[in-house]
Amino acid sequence: MTPKFIAADIPMFSGLPSAVLAGLERAIVWRRVRAGEEIIDRQSESREVFFVVSGKVRVVLYSVSGREITLDDIGPGGHFGELAALDGEPRSASVMAVEASVVASLGDEAFRRVVTETPSLALLVMRRLAAVVRTSSGRILDLSTLGANNRVHAEILRLVRASMQGNEVPTISPIPIHSDLASRVSTTRETVARVMSDLSRQGILKREKSALVVLDVARLETLVDDVRGDL
Repeated sequence: MTPKFIAADIPMFSGLPSAVLAGLERAIVWRRVRAGEEIIDRQSESREVFFVVSGKVRVVLYSVSGREITLDDIGPGGHFGELAALDGEPRSASVMAVEASVVASLGDEAFRRVVTETPSLALLVMRRLAAVVRTSSGRILDLSTLGANNRVHAEILRLVRASMQGNEVPTISPIPIHSDLASRVSTTRETVARVMSDLSRQGILKREKSALVVLDVARLETLVDDVRGDL
């Protein structure tokens, strides 16, 4: 059954004038996807932009041997596929649903039109692309200069920084799956398991029922910064 949503349910479009929303309403295609279902195939020639309304999707690349490399996870309010829509070039990655999700798609011409006619949307898209470049640059540096253990430290630090709010205890929830972390930092599940056990023994990490608690963010930062500082 087609999900019952409207254009204003997409955070990126929620503040647009009613006339613009009405036009988008006719152009948007809604889709419910299952966990594990592919949304974008890197080999496809599609140009739509997708918006995550609920659930979570993962941006991935696959090596020649079939090894999965995770680039990013995108949750509600996020979007993906804009590169092909903007430059007309092939897709840069594949995207699959991590969990049952609802996504909306908008054709490339309609996307370019609404973005170019709405400066606030153009700025939002540019900021998103800037964030992608910054994150990618950091990961390229880590992959080029850090050992596997240190790459795991850096990824855990990135995850906890992204989740920190106010003075709450820094947590990562849900607990990252070892294979997912390994995919992100180009190492093995065994290495991830060993590093996380070491961090637990050092009193830096604590595993709770549904979350990882980072008990000492400063020490984790030191583990990462000390190695980067030697480069």
